[in-house]
Amino acid sequence: MILRFSLPFRTAWGQRLLVCGSEPSLGQWAAEQALALHYDEASGRWHHEITLPDASAGTISYKYILVDSETLHWEWGPNRTLDYDGSQYKVIELKEYWRPPAEPENELVTAAFTQALMRRPSAEVSMASSPAAGNKPAVRFQLLAPRVDTNYQVCVLGSDPALGAWDASKALVLSDAAYPTWAADVALAHPDQTTKYKYGIWDPQAQQIVELEGGDDRLIQPQSEEKTLQVLADERFRYTTGNWRGAGVALPVFSLRSQQGLGVGEFPDLKLLVDWAVATGLKMVQVLPINDTTATHTWVDSYPYAAISVFALHPQYLNLEAVATLANPADQQELAQSRTELNGRDFVDYEPVMNTKWKFIKSLYQQEKASFLADPAFQAFREEQKSWLVPYAAFSALRDRFGTADFNQWPDEYRTPTLAAELTREDQPDFDEFGLHFFTQFHLDKQLREAVDYARSKGVVVKGDLPIGIYRHSVDAWTQPELYHMDRQAGAPPDDFSLTGQNWRFPTYNWERMAEDGYAWWKQRMGHLARYFDALRIDHILGFFRIWEIPGHSVEGLLGHFAPALPLHRHEIEQRIGWFDYGRLCEPYIRWHMLTDLFREQAQAVYEEFLDAVDHGIFRLKEHVRTQRQMEEVFEQKIKEDPSNADHYRWLRTNLYKLPNEVLFVPADEPDFYHPRITLHLSVSFHELDGHTQHRLKELYDDFFFRRHDEFWRQQGLVKLPPVRYATNMLICGEDLGMVPASVPGVMRELGMLGLNIQRMPSDPNVEFGNPAAAPYLSVVSPGSHDMSTLRGWWEEDRALTQRFFEHQLGHWGQQAPYYCEPWVIREIIEQHLASPAMWAIFPLQDLLALDTQLRHENPQAEQINVPANPQHFWKYRLHLNLEELLDKTGFNQAVRLLVNDNARSR
Repeated sequence: MILRFSLPFRTAWGQRLLVCGSEPSLGQWAAEQALALHYDEASGRWHHEITLPDASAGTISYKYILVDSETLHWEWGPNRTLDYDGSQYKVIELKEYWRPPAEPENELVTAAFTQALMRRPSAEVSMASSPAAGNKPAVRFQLLAPRVDTNYQVCVLGSDPALGAWDASKALVLSDAAYPTWAADVALAHPDQTTKYKYGIWDPQAQQIVELEGGDDRLIQPQSEEKTLQVLADERFRYTTGNWRGAGVALPVFSLRSQQGLGVGEFPDLKLLVDWAVATGLKMVQVLPINDTTATHTWVDSYPYAAISVFALHPQYLNLEAVATLANPADQQELAQSRTELNGRDFVDYEPVMNTKWKFIKSLYQQEKASFLADPAFQAFREEQKSWLVPYAAFSALRDRFGTADFNQWPDEYRTPTLAAELTREDQPDFDEFGLHFFTQFHLDKQLREAVDYARSKGVVVKGDLPIGIYRHSVDAWTQPELYHMDRQAGAPPDDFSLTGQNWRFPTYNWERMAEDGYAWWKQRMGHLARYFDALRIDHILGFFRIWEIPGHSVEGLLGHFAPALPLHRHEIEQRIGWFDYGRLCEPYIRWHMLTDLFREQAQAVYEEFLDAVDHGIFRLKEHVRTQRQMEEVFEQKIKEDPSNADHYRWLRTNLYKLPNEVLFVPADEPDFYHPRITLHLSVSFHELDGHTQHRLKELYDDFFFRRHDEFWRQQGLVKLPPVRYATNMLICGEDLGMVPASVPGVMRELGMLGLNIQRMPSDPNVEFGNPAAAPYLSVVSPGSHDMSTLRGWWEEDRALTQRFFEHQLGHWGQQAPYYCEPWVIREIIEQHLASPAMWAIFPLQDLLALDTQLRHENPQAEQINVPANPQHFWKYRLHLNLEELLDKTGFNQAVRLLVNDNARSR
């Protein structure tokens, strides 16, 4: 049997095409042994053929490769496959198209579309095709078309009677058995004639075509060779309605409020939010991280980005009644009373909520223990998830046994996870300490998957959130410390959120070690997230290009540097600015006038306690307070000893922190290499240099941060991101806000990852506000995020800024902006985002409720979820009305739906 490859492709000089696959004649996936195609100028097609054994049957897989100056570019998508039967056909002609890797429509093949938005009915669509008759040539139509509504199908209409002879009622309906690829085999009535055809969208209920693709008719050339199958692997459906665009809502799970909740949002509450999304025409529900953060059993654990496991789910999201009914009537009554009390609060009261949850989870565990351990579903779950579940259960029980999540403080035999499997055996006398966590995770997993399956059944995507870092005292650090730099801290450089940068205190990743096993940890992590989500937001995606790495002795982020980076040698600094003096450039610049500016009348007392005089008016920090971490320890002790003066001590500490930051260069790991200190132009040290040095230092600074690393960081992203991007079929969205390297948008575009566009935090430093109309298709536009105030809160923060926005962005030139952000203003902002060409417009629920004066919160400041500048902030925002109430607001819901539909979203 002969297998012929053929595809049109316009190459540039020096380019050529290969086909590589599972057959020996295709190189058996060794690119250097792939089959080289030949170019035919007359047809404009690349082609070649191989021979397979006659009368054999089987499956081959393959892919095309573009060779450009000896660089291999594999085409986009999964491996192509072909089932063949040599007894039926002598020749199979593959007439295909190159699949470009950076095509925006590629992202419609992700799980967000195939599993939720355009999911297919469970029953396979019957294929109205006519098999090849006798020795007559046959045609297989094969079209990759994910963008087909659930209740519609793809059909072929053409000039041949087998394709309806242009009678739309007789079109050939394709099978969705291999969705998102549609296919059908057919024997044409007149194979010896040129056949014209087009694809269409078929409504099986009305038995008619609802949309016929645009463009010229497609052609099938005459075919007279017997026992031949032409496989027409056509390019995409040619839509006439433009790109698909959708809108969604964002709210943390903990912020959901329902009648069934216990003082906090729970996984079953997601079903109510999905119902509301359906009622309003929204197609996505976006949540914050949902992993377990229980490290201290205090308010500190409310921070959702500090998970003690990147796999385990947070117990706060467990709905107790969905597990089982409490058998003890007294417990039932107590639970009902607790629900009334906790739901009566206008915020998530984290500690009381968790104390109550754990009390009743323990009761349910003891009540259900026997049946739970014998449940085949649990046994399957434990076996499937044991790689993370067993260490997590051991870690959680040991954390509670020893009163800390810092495993370095545990007895020696527990500081490594070698005993985890032994500790968690069911025949151990203290098994219940560990079994409790098996029980909790099993039911959390079950409840979340039920909620996500419900969303899929309603055509709604649930989008998760992947934190960039791991918690220092976590299961992940306990079990695989070699994957992290435990002596370093991750954070973010100064931005609109924090002028001193952010220190997340997470260890940074040891990427070199992760690369040794092909990024197995990342692939496992992504695979686990795909268990729950069809779309994913990657927090601080810039960290895959370079992370802001802060030395362990710093509390704030100003003394950090990007890693990896290309630091400057001292000779290069000397050449660029004309001199190099380590003491002046790299040691804290402290002068008497700075002390009086910071500490006013207390300057002398501060000097006497914390500083030494080096020269007249020149000072150095004493040995015990040289670093911010040392200062932190000193003042923690002062506050502990004298809590009545805590505010004063915090004021002193905050100002003392500024002194070690007064440097212009930060030493790198290598001797004699240095990083310019971020925002050095804002330091006193910089301002007291001469003008000539300031100018040359600013030029060096700009080159270092905005030009020097472009290609270097591009290569970093191209190495680290593909294993994460292609580990699953989720739609990937990257949070790329802040100090964005020039290479980032191109890499994300090349990998098909959506960027984020926040109107009041534009990526272009030369503009004050972003324009949603200028966003690219592969992006998400949003008026805000969980790290920002709501639209109403932001409107009241800076009146001058608000006025400029009102005139320049909303077009109300010469008019006075309203004092409060009125519903009509909110509507205009939302309409701007809905009209954007971006694939998704996502709105915080608080901003959508602001459309209605009766539904919005009385105090907009109370609706802000996080304050990044405040490291002691507690994450406690909870929706002020029940979702059941919101679902009953039919007038409001219909108004939102009309707003969405009027802007052609979700079409």
